[in-house]
Amino acid sequence: MSNIFNPPMESQSFFTAQQFNVNTSHPIIPSSQEYMYYNKYVSIHSEDRDLLKYPNSSEFEIELPEDYLNVASLRLVNWTFPANYNTFSAGNGNVIFAFSITNPYNPAAFGLSDHLNYCIYEALYLTQDQVYLFTIEEGFYNPLQMATELTNKFNAVVSKRIEQYFKNKGWNDELQAFVAGGGYTRFVIVYNSVSLKLWFGNTADGFTLINEVGVYTNTMLENMCSNDRNHVPDSSNWGLPSFVGLPRCNTNSVNSNSMANVGDFQTVNGVTVPRFYYGDVVPGDNGYWLLPNLDLSGSEVHWVEAVYKINLMGDAYLYMELEGQNCIDETQPYNISKFTLTTNQTNGIVNSSFAKLGVPTTPLSQWFDRDAVPYKFYYPPAERIRKLKIRIRYHNGRLANFGVFNYSFMLQFTLMSPQILRNSTSVMYPPNIR
Repeated sequence: MSNIFNPPMESQSFFTAQQFNVNTSHPIIPSSQEYMYYNKYVSIHSEDRDLLKYPNSSEFEIELPEDYLNVASLRLVNWTFPANYNTFSAGNGNVIFAFSITNPYNPAAFGLSDHLNYCIYEALYLTQDQVYLFTIEEGFYNPLQMATELTNKFNAVVSKRIEQYFKNKGWNDELQAFVAGGGYTRFVIVYNSVSLKLWFGNTADGFTLINEVGVYTNTMLENMCSNDRNHVPDSSNWGLPSFVGLPRCNTNSVNSNSMANVGDFQTVNGVTVPRFYYGDVVPGDNGYWLLPNLDLSGSEVHWVEAVYKINLMGDAYLYMELEGQNCIDETQPYNISKFTLTTNQTNGIVNSSFAKLGVPTTPLSQWFDRDAVPYKFYYPPAERIRKLKIRIRYHNGRLANFGVFNYSFMLQFTLMSPQILRNSTSVMYPPNIR
């Protein structure tokens, strides 16, 4: 007796033939497993974004004109970015400077009976534990403009404190005399165009440049800049002092009493002063840019030479991020944290950006552009790409600020199109020869 659940082979063939019709007049065309590759280009402009949703052109999302299917690779072909950026801005965290006057000139110590200058000494001496803070104007500077800006800001912030001290004391006559005399003008900051360094000087008062400004400036920067600032440690561009060539530690001014090698400097009326030998700083000064105040008997000049050359160019690279399409790994600035102290692993980021864009020009030009070669390779091909989220930033994560200027770039999509197997015969006929 046959098992009904396991019919013989003859019965299986019979049932198969009865249930399925294997005859068809539309045979399946076999795939050739070959593809045609072709390029599709899309031009993206920052002004095409939703301005209400994305007011900052450095970060926005945009929908592409069509679905790009079977994407084999994505490449940045070219770009044009505005160069009218601010090297110095609150967002960059490099517009604040701090200093203190640690050894104000005392006219009584030299027998000078000058009531106004003694009042100035009192105002400076009794407030010397208070740090002077000021901000420079946002924008782009050349070296001479930076020296002039710092000179005026140094003197202005000291004048303001002295005026406020006189007001609190009720010294109206002294206040009027101080204002009529031009206020505080003892700071002189100049640029050495040969060594490419700034020199900070004072004609009478000793001072300290407070380069450890992080404690004082965080609150000020948060109030000045509404955008979130990235706080990744930066070992080079950590604030305005780094751009003007100063180290991260505080720097005290020097004079003839605190120097061992006074023979390397010039002496004017028995006072040691610095001098530039290459030429005039101010026409006719013969390189003597810092001289003691002749109205202040016994006064000595104090100065600081910047350790490093001045840097007014800012970042040399921009990074473009395309969310989900990034292909460039990026290292991160080293920082002392629990992670770096307890592991020996890198703190870099995998697939942090899509392209690295050099900045080959200065803010004096309006635009800069270069061709690029980075690309994203997909294996297997990306099934569909329709939206892109774009972010333009610097190495430390801070967003670029292009203001109201627009920019544009073009992407190249390499698409795969499956082909049907075709057999064709090419026939070549010889030309007619008469």
